[in-house]
Amino acid sequence: MNTSAPLHEILYASTMAANAPLSIVADIAARARITNQSRKITGLLVFDGMRFCQQLEGSYPEVATLMERIRRDPRHGQLEILHEGPLAGRRFKRFSLGYTSHEDVDALERLAQLRGQAALDAFISLLPNFDTDL
Repeated sequence: MNTSAPLHEILYASTMAANAPLSIVADIAARARITNQSRKITGLLVFDGMRFCQQLEGSYPEVATLMERIRRDPRHGQLEILHEGPLAGRRFKRFSLGYTSHEDVDALERLAQLRGQAALDAFISLLPNFDTDL
């Protein structure tokens, strides 16, 4: 997934729409893997049963376009950008979209209250606890 364009990352949190069935999460992950790969976007989606937290990485135009699509997606509510900025190197080189669930709902709720580097650091600190679905 190498690209010559500078890398950019966005970390966001949102809640699943109240009327959305849990089955949408698998659908979101499956479709995103295909589209992300074609756009050279990598990242990790975490879901705790109620809240999404996702880190996206790729070129700025691709990541910004994807973020705008997610923002307009009715399956997401209360979307907040927690961190956005340049990225020196990909964290998730092996997959277009890693997906994991997280059973500690308080962890993502606490993370969603943070902004900037503090949010990114909190997200990164959770990574060793995730059993990612590759």
